[in-house]
Amino acid sequence: DEVINCCRATLNCFPPGNQYRTMCLHVLAGLLRGRYEHFGREECLREADFCTEEALTLYESENLRYLRDSDVTLSVIATSIHLMKFLRTNETADLEEAINHHRMLLSSTPNTYKDEVDMAKNLQLAFLRSGRGELLEKSINICRDAYANASDKFRIACFWAHFSRVFKHSSTSLAYQNALSVMQSTLTGPTVQTQHVIIRNLGNHMQIPLDYASFLIERGRLETAIEMLEQGRALLWSEMRGLRTPVDQLRNVDPALADKFRDVSQALEAVTTSVSLHENSETPPGTERGHEETDTFSHTLKEQRRILQDRQEIISLIRKLSGFESFLKAVPFHTLRNAASGGPIIIINHCPWRCDIVIVLKDAAPSLISTPRGFYERANTLADRLLNARKKHALESKHYHRALRSVLEESHELVGQPIIDRLRELRIPEQSRVWWCPTSVFCSLPLHAMGPIPSDGHQKRYFSDLYVSSYTPTLGALIASRANVSQTSDFSASLLMVGQPDAYLQGVKGRDGYLPVAGLISDEATRATVIHGLQKHRLAHFACHGNLEPGKPFEASFELHGGDRLTLLDIVRSWLAIAAEIAFLSACHTAEYTDMEHPDEALHLTAAMQYCGFRSVVGTLWAMADTDGRDLSAHFYGHMFSPEGEVSLPLCDRSARALRDAVQKLRKKKGVTLERRVNFVHYGA
Repeated sequence: DEVINCCRATLNCFPPGNQYRTMCLHVLAGLLRGRYEHFGREECLREADFCTEEALTLYESENLRYLRDSDVTLSVIATSIHLMKFLRTNETADLEEAINHHRMLLSSTPNTYKDEVDMAKNLQLAFLRSGRGELLEKSINICRDAYANASDKFRIACFWAHFSRVFKHSSTSLAYQNALSVMQSTLTGPTVQTQHVIIRNLGNHMQIPLDYASFLIERGRLETAIEMLEQGRALLWSEMRGLRTPVDQLRNVDPALADKFRDVSQALEAVTTSVSLHENSETPPGTERGHEETDTFSHTLKEQRRILQDRQEIISLIRKLSGFESFLKAVPFHTLRNAASGGPIIIINHCPWRCDIVIVLKDAAPSLISTPRGFYERANTLADRLLNARKKHALESKHYHRALRSVLEESHELVGQPIIDRLRELRIPEQSRVWWCPTSVFCSLPLHAMGPIPSDGHQKRYFSDLYVSSYTPTLGALIASRANVSQTSDFSASLLMVGQPDAYLQGVKGRDGYLPVAGLISDEATRATVIHGLQKHRLAHFACHGNLEPGKPFEASFELHGGDRLTLLDIVRSWLAIAAEIAFLSACHTAEYTDMEHPDEALHLTAAMQYCGFRSVVGTLWAMADTDGRDLSAHFYGHMFSPEGEVSLPLCDRSARALRDAVQKLRKKKGVTLERRVNFVHYGA
């Protein structure tokens, strides 16, 4: 009461025409509205209505555009007041007055995401209180109009999808489709670093593909849900992979057009992966830049847009050819299911609406595993527990060991056992290969090591004892890893060794003799020599320090001689001229997810090696002991090239089982802690 009386007194100090009168009126209207909501006093609502009407009149007559922040608030107050009158009187005229006030004000001010959402929320409130269906339709129509006209279409579409799903409106699927489409088109930054900043600034809205998938699963559309997850995750990798689309089939039909597409794609990739000396890769949009930096950034952006336009015109020509109508369009499920040609793929969709586990099979319909109540929250708790323990305690400490052990045990109960039961129902034999394609917080959990599994025997068994696990960021990444698998003999394979000398590697026996090893050791290991060496060898082994740069994933790196570094961006730029098979990253943090990055983007060194052409990659979830790298790789290569091994299989197909068996041997070594044997993961084919 005292504050309201003070506002009334202040109002009398400002005659009509004074800019502060309008500001004072809208503050007083807001206070009176609050009093009405709390106490239900009719006189407060009438006075608030009077203040709002006068403020709006002053705003219109005096064109007080400099009060932009105030008029936005005023529009919300005016709308709310008239909606309150509608709720009290149930008179349609009051409802129309609220809508008219809102739209009248928007017509004289820039259309913003917040304005439209506030209006839709007010109508939502009125719908909840009155139950009148036309209010829901009006709210949805406002979302439709806002999406059509607003500059920030993505956030409008996200709100529209959420709002319509809550009230089970028929436009829900359309809203999700719009949001997903706009999200993909937001990657307009000239370089991958600026595109990464755009993605990071989208925040929780990056959850939209997972939300949409849960909506489709809810309606029994499993195959479409898988398509949407594929379309909306790992956007940066998908965008880059599209620039390396093979054109062999196109070349058979139109060689000249194939050459044009190849050239324009290479030009676009060169621009996208370029780094200006003056460009701060993590500069948020809207941040002031120096003149030289601005000129460079603007030039790069213009060049990218020009090449994009040329490329789109070429793609349009390609799609006019018979058999190429779907060239570079969203991949349909009947193609995606080919990713499961080597074994089932387990997708875990982690979403606040509902969580689901879907097993993708090559020759059967996807298999859905329902999850219990509280699954979403429990998964968040497990991921937080592991991350917090890693931040606070040393990896080999008792505190971290207890945290990791509890996470593995609870993960098995939550995820592992239901999956094992379903794999058995599907008659997937034990010791078969399976692939994990997790989303959200599950990307940071060591799913391959869940357990122990209850058994009658005395020896503890974990998921890895039953099935041979690999990971893939997306189904498309796995399909790409299997493309054009080399059928050449092991004899033609050679290994590039980067880092410190290890005599045991020189003695690795291949099926047809000794595996040739080319070492870039100590001062020979520079950025240039490593990039050159990757072009010549089908296998690569890194035994050096791995570094993370929190918030700057493209600067994650391998530490080379004299402070030189091979960064994630260097790897992305590399085009491997040979059929690269296996990269063993015996370094710290190469497959680690940090809490500063969106996990579904999979921006780590292991994924980068897979992207640049290696079919299979061994990485680490956190820091590693040097002795583990030495011991594990000795067992790994021994298994890979053993005459008694799976010599009939391509090298990449042997690597997952070789890693699993090497870890099992490491497990038997005295003093090897749980976190050391869980650390190593296999990505790819």
